[in-house]
Amino acid sequence: MMRAWTLPMLLVLSGSVVAAGQTLKGSPGMAAALLLAFLALAGATSPLIFPRSIGAQEAQRRSAVDGRPIVFWRPGCTYCMRLRIRLGRSARQLHWVNIWRDPSGAAAVRAVNDGNETVPTVVVAGRPHTNPDPGWVREQLSPST
Repeated sequence: MMRAWTLPMLLVLSGSVVAAGQTLKGSPGMAAALLLAFLALAGATSPLIFPRSIGAQEAQRRSAVDGRPIVFWRPGCTYCMRLRIRLGRSARQLHWVNIWRDPSGAAAVRAVNDGNETVPTVVVAGRPHTNPDPGWVREQLSPST
């Protein structure tokens, strides 16, 4: 299991090495551009872009009370990033479960995806939806939340 910060740290390290190489070749402008690109990728794949994750059991408990959907996700998943970015501020209205940090969340995802840890898996009113359209997810949020 890969830790949440492994990919972002590898991107920062790789970007630093590439930028240093460009600087040694006499291309400081290219070095700066490449380093910025690697830093942007590291930021996009970091857990910082997602709302704070909670455990699957806590998410299910909260969802039963407030009716908000649950999103099972993992760091580095481009589809999860797409969902998060397209939801914008609405993303805070959902309960987020990082399946790499919560074994019961990973088990819940495998149970509804033929044994695969396919994310994002969004649970709305107890029904799972694998990689749903972000617009549809936004529609599932009640106006009062």
